[in-house]
Amino acid sequence: MGSILLVAEIQKGKLRESSLELVSFARKIGEATGREVKSLVVGQGVSGIAEELAKKGGGEVLLADDGALANYSVDAYHAAVKAAIAAASPDVILLSNTPTGWDLAPRVAAALDAAFVSDCFNVEVEGSELVFLRRFFNGKLDARLRPQGLPIVASMQPGATAAFSGSADGKVTPLAVTVGDGGTKFVETKVAAAKGVDLTKADIIVSGGRSLGGPEKFQEVIKPLADALGGAMGASRPVVDAGWLPHEYQVGSSGQVVTPKLYVACGISGAIQHLVGMKGSNFIIAINKDADAPIFEVANLGVVADLFELVPKLTEAVKTAKG
Repeated sequence: MGSILLVAEIQKGKLRESSLELVSFARKIGEATGREVKSLVVGQGVSGIAEELAKKGGGEVLLADDGALANYSVDAYHAAVKAAIAAASPDVILLSNTPTGWDLAPRVAAALDAAFVSDCFNVEVEGSELVFLRRFFNGKLDARLRPQGLPIVASMQPGATAAFSGSADGKVTPLAVTVGDGGTKFVETKVAAAKGVDLTKADIIVSGGRSLGGPEKFQEVIKPLADALGGAMGASRPVVDAGWLPHEYQVGSSGQVVTPKLYVACGISGAIQHLVGMKGSNFIIAINKDADAPIFEVANLGVVADLFELVPKLTEAVKTAKG
């Protein structure tokens, strides 16, 4: 039996939270199947991050530290992953379902002729087989994917599990990587200028989902409550995809990740992509007619009700309380 190799990511000089979530998934598989957990850290001057990961459950951490790896390019990082695979002999390779993972994971799977599953929110072990779970149709359905044969390359949804918070004795092993002249190279990083609504700075957010039925309902139902509370208005991805609100209002993994003191979710079912963007809120109130909506799993207070009846009454109650 092989090992498990997780490919860590570094963002703004720090280990990404999603990499510690990969540790949780890897250790879950390892404990159930007897596989050893190993990790890969790629970059320049990142030995400290490799040591950190080794102490946080990453097992043996293979350190690819080279000037040619200072900035991401798919060819350079793929060379590092290939070197790690040669050193660790894994039959399960885990990456985060981030922009880097979107780019790198298919390349790794194709090179290995491996089974590939993407955007998974959980993994289960049934006998000797791994079963990966992912959502379809905006979270309406869960699929159970059972890859046939090994190796397996999987990308895991950030925020789908808690980051590993324990400690474990690991070690760091230097990894030699030969980076050739690939077809891609790093040019520069451009950060889009902030514009419109910056939800990351809002203490209170009231968000609406597709069940509102149209853009006018956000102005009639959601915005009045947000204004009464002194907060900002947000939305789920289907709302933005439908063109009801601009992208800067979107909360979720492909929008803004927010951590307000109060988050009110109105008519939002709670697909994992949305939960990733708001589950760090201090207090979450969910209003939905569907008692089985996933949003209730993270809510501190859940109300099963028609939002068109409840939210206007709540708005009036807030105005009355504020005098």
